[in-house]
Amino acid sequence: MSYSKDLSPEVRKKMNLNLIYVVAFSVTMLFAGLTSAYIVSMGAGFWLKFALPRAFYWSTFFIALSSVSFIVSIHAVKKNKAALQKISILTTFILGVLFVVFQFRGFSKLIERGIHPARNYLLVADGRYGDYFEIKYKGDFIEVDGNDYKVKGRNMTEKEYKELQNFTKQFINPKQKTAIRVKENPDFTLVLNGSPLQVKNQLLYISDSVAMEHVDEIRLGDLAINIRDKRGDFFVRGNYGEDFIIYFKGKPLKYKNRQLVYKNRVLSPSLQIKASEAADSASSYLFILTALHVLHMIVTLIFLVVVLINSFSNKYNSSSYIQILTTGVFWHFLGILWLYLLLFLVFIH
Repeated sequence: MSYSKDLSPEVRKKMNLNLIYVVAFSVTMLFAGLTSAYIVSMGAGFWLKFALPRAFYWSTFFIALSSVSFIVSIHAVKKNKAALQKISILTTFILGVLFVVFQFRGFSKLIERGIHPARNYLLVADGRYGDYFEIKYKGDFIEVDGNDYKVKGRNMTEKEYKELQNFTKQFINPKQKTAIRVKENPDFTLVLNGSPLQVKNQLLYISDSVAMEHVDEIRLGDLAINIRDKRGDFFVRGNYGEDFIIYFKGKPLKYKNRQLVYKNRVLSPSLQIKASEAADSASSYLFILTALHVLHMIVTLIFLVVVLINSFSNKYNSSSYIQILTTGVFWHFLGILWLYLLLFLVFIH
């Protein structure tokens, strides 16, 4: 410890900067490896592409401003302008916090759209509407187009869809040893494999004497979950082709009549099965890349708190500002890294 204190300011400055450069290089290699893996994985099979939430662009604005304020802070301390240095470093900290806050807002918006960091799929398989069950609303079949539930060729109104959710929520999580007890709604009729189900003594029957089996209760429960979560054929909410699109081996797929089309031909049954079983790796990569960057930002914000405290304790001046300089270098690095990630996600994702 005494040895480091005996070193000249220039030597200590060089040592600290070299340490920052080594850390920055390691972080760069980490993200370079992840983005390379992203590109390789993207070309191997089915891949989801979607627009990023606006919150990520706002966070970019804040981190860009924070770099400017950090530059002002370092310039001020070199000129012994203590008041300006304190204000600018405080501004940097506030902008850094805003960056993190808007990153989490971006995560929240993604999750609202059905985009999760793990256990995600591209296509709905279990409980897909129409595979086993259909529902009539006031005598007309409800149809599914993408994630839209339609009746008489139009999208169900918010009120109608809420009624559908309220009716089907009773089928979620069926018990193995206890049959589903049904609260009837005259506006809705359940149809299994083309035949309307009957309700007798609050139980579902396929015919007068044949009760619905537990395996069908499970399928109905899965359908009810999809309706609750506003899912039709896709896990991601929104309109196919506008809000999101699925790629196969780097080529965009079209969606027609509830089927994916590749090179003007409907996917073969084997590829359709593969697509329904494909995990949404794109979303997982997005969360990993952005969350890792946020983690680095949070750690750097902790160091920035120390710099902030020292600034208001008047520990920095034109001859002693190595700590604020090295923190600033890494801060700018993280800003540039985020810009790279944003451009990568916008133009590649």
